[in-house]
Amino acid sequence: MVRRIEHRPAAEELRGDNIFDGVCDFDATLYHSLCADVGQDTVKDWQDRKWDHPEGLCDIIPLAWVEEDRKDGQDKERILMAIKHQRKPFWGLQYHPESVCTQETGNRVIRNWFKQALRWKYENRVTNSLVTNEILAMKAFKPSLLWQVAAFESTRELGRHTWELLLQDSDEKLQHKSTSIDVPPTTGIEVPDIVETLGSTGTSHVILDSANGNQQRSKTGVDVRGRFSIIALEVDECVRIESHTGDSFVSIVSPGQPSYKVSFQPGENVWHLLAAFHACKRSSLETGGGSVPHERDLPFLGGFVGYVTYEQGLTDTGIALGQERAHRRPDVCLAWATKSIVVDHEEGVLHVQDLEGDTRWIASVIAKLEGSNLWQHGSRTDPKKGGRLPPALDTQIRKPEQAKYEAKVRMCQEYIAAGDSYELCLTDQTHITRTVTAEKKGHRMEQPARSSQRPGQSSQKSDPRTDTSWDLYRMLRKRNPAPFASYIRLGGATLVSSSPERFLRYDRSGLCSMKPMKGTVRKSSEPADGCATSLEEAEEILHVPKEEAENLMIVDLVRHDMHGVCGAGQVWVPELLKVEEYQTVYQMITVVEGQLPKPDKWNPHGSYSGLDVLSASLPPGSMTGAPKKRSCEILQQIEGDKERSLYSGVVGYMCISGRGDWSVTIRSMFRWDDEQQKGDNDGEERETWHIGAGGAVTILSTPEGEREEMFVKLARPLSIFGQTS
Repeated sequence: MVRRIEHRPAAEELRGDNIFDGVCDFDATLYHSLCADVGQDTVKDWQDRKWDHPEGLCDIIPLAWVEEDRKDGQDKERILMAIKHQRKPFWGLQYHPESVCTQETGNRVIRNWFKQALRWKYENRVTNSLVTNEILAMKAFKPSLLWQVAAFESTRELGRHTWELLLQDSDEKLQHKSTSIDVPPTTGIEVPDIVETLGSTGTSHVILDSANGNQQRSKTGVDVRGRFSIIALEVDECVRIESHTGDSFVSIVSPGQPSYKVSFQPGENVWHLLAAFHACKRSSLETGGGSVPHERDLPFLGGFVGYVTYEQGLTDTGIALGQERAHRRPDVCLAWATKSIVVDHEEGVLHVQDLEGDTRWIASVIAKLEGSNLWQHGSRTDPKKGGRLPPALDTQIRKPEQAKYEAKVRMCQEYIAAGDSYELCLTDQTHITRTVTAEKKGHRMEQPARSSQRPGQSSQKSDPRTDTSWDLYRMLRKRNPAPFASYIRLGGATLVSSSPERFLRYDRSGLCSMKPMKGTVRKSSEPADGCATSLEEAEEILHVPKEEAENLMIVDLVRHDMHGVCGAGQVWVPELLKVEEYQTVYQMITVVEGQLPKPDKWNPHGSYSGLDVLSASLPPGSMTGAPKKRSCEILQQIEGDKERSLYSGVVGYMCISGRGDWSVTIRSMFRWDDEQQKGDNDGEERETWHIGAGGAVTILSTPEGEREEMFVKLARPLSIFGQTS
């Protein structure tokens, strides 16, 4: 993966155009599956002739080689790394100069190449005007979503009325109000306890839960705990924006009003509408008076909360879905939450807040909490027990077949060997169908709710008072507490997640951070194959070429995604190939950061926000492979065009202030209301849950190893149903 590049010394025949001039030998990243055969393995006096023209290729001048021992112990493998055409201004590199693991010394190669390109242009009298150069500089930045919205406005005809109606509704003056109270110490109060105490009266919920926030800090010194949890309240009363991939419109669902559609201009999509809506709301907050807390103290004031599916990301990447979709489920489903609670686990403080400034409502919520048994006597949930799922009359589990999964791994490696991809993140799904009775469905979380059924939703909507999903969530967060856990019932979907992986975080200043995870080893208290008993042992297992290659390929992909919005020189990597300890596994992570550009002479393309990076980076690179688009196309074929749906998508929020935080939907389970069916007998229902799992396949993978990794990741969520992988 990372190899020493030996390059040609300065030579007379190159006439001063050696792009390696002044460059010492350096380490560089190699991803390639294929390499050039120019007869190098048949050259006997190699050291004397390796810089000569290859036989029969008199115009090709070798510039660099990599030599390493072969696996069979016979001689050395000779891989051509760089060439030049003797008579034309053509150079070629086999290694990746842009990779984060290519040493900075190699940057001079690119500078030398650019000098030679300019020299050739000057000698051949190819000139450009300054105006043209300015235009090229401007094109280095992708236009912001808001700039594109303004461009669409001048030609908007279709849907102008509904578009203006939506933005008019967004233009009311907002005034954020918040009151903070201390969470009683030593009471063991967790986020689910708070939700149950408030007794929400709706059928929709969004809970973004730092489930490991109250745990002790790891002894390894790496703090992987989440600090804040967000509970959106009265979600049924929120405006909801839903988009189904392939439609030329979005649906706006408003409480107590008929839903309506907003049509797109050609080239427009849901991200443009979200950007315009958010910008109007943000402007309303900034002009509405009242102070806006610093995001270090209160990251979420109100704003969008919800999910985006994997299929939405495919469409954003320019990939057509492989088959006709037999449903109307949303691929983007975001509620505009104005009432919420933010729990600061680090400070032991709870913030009750309302974007519309309803202080009476805030006081009533605080009174309900402070007067509750929970606040007076603490949580009655035994922290040592993981809970129990109410028994089902019948449970059927359909897991991936081991032989078929291994065959898919081999198919991935065939594509990689052919040079179509460097890495393919193969996944599969397990389906759990449970038959339950109404009186045994689950824990009583809420009071009866009025019907809010809308067209396209199943009439079999489960009563949230007795919904098994809440028991599933309590059990999963107890057994696998994670910094990006979530419980969501929104737009006909129910998601129960214990994700450890942040996808994208951004603040009001435009600083963006992504944290891809690749490389996993299971924790164990006793020595066992494929397990680690300590962080040191996990580092030994994970710091090997295969695992590091998996991570590095995704890191370079993420850097590419972020560069497309932030621009050159605005992306960096503060943490590379670092192993972190979580509740049940050790993970290898990398942190990539970038700064959004400011409008100026060279970038007149409007104001950027984290939404620009989010829309440009889906689906998450850690769930696709590299390069992204071609890898996604290959995975569609290998996975049989099966939808991943919520799995491999993202969940999170975009605060009205401009801040946002999104996680990758993994280590999770989900269901759709339209899949629920009546049972064979009265009072019985069948619910179907889906659990996705997989891993990154590279040329160094083994089918058996990838199959084992997939089942390891499946094990924790599947164990909730009393099953092992």
